[in-house]
Amino acid sequence: MSWQTAVTVVQEAEPPFIPAGAHAMTIVVEFPPGDPGSPPHRHPGPAFGYVLEGEMLFELELEGEAPRVVKAGEAFWEPGGDVIHYSDGNARDDTTLRFTVTMLCRPGQPMLVLVDEDELAARQDRRVK
Repeated sequence: MSWQTAVTVVQEAEPPFIPAGAHAMTIVVEFPPGDPGSPPHRHPGPAFGYVLEGEMLFELELEGEAPRVVKAGEAFWEPGGDVIHYSDGNARDDTTLRFTVTMLCRPGQPMLVLVDEDELAARQDRRVK
């Protein structure tokens, strides 16, 4: 009967609409100590993640949401679409960061799109400092 106690819920979310025929991809990301992570980017659909090891500095462009540290054993998610993901870097300089992410999007779209400097400057007022 261990199956009845084997599950721990780490996150529940109500994502935006997911189109029929959506493509899903699950990846594992590993950044060395102190690595700043990916440059500012967005995902066309929702992304759901879980930190396996270390601590991630997580920052999204969402009204009122300040950067936060997500530790090993904690989950995160982002709605995707027009939201900019500013930071997913390693928050520590003494250990590796490893996390897994499952991303959803329409077939044929890239899972990650970099944001250029002009757009970052134009949307500077949306970022929580």
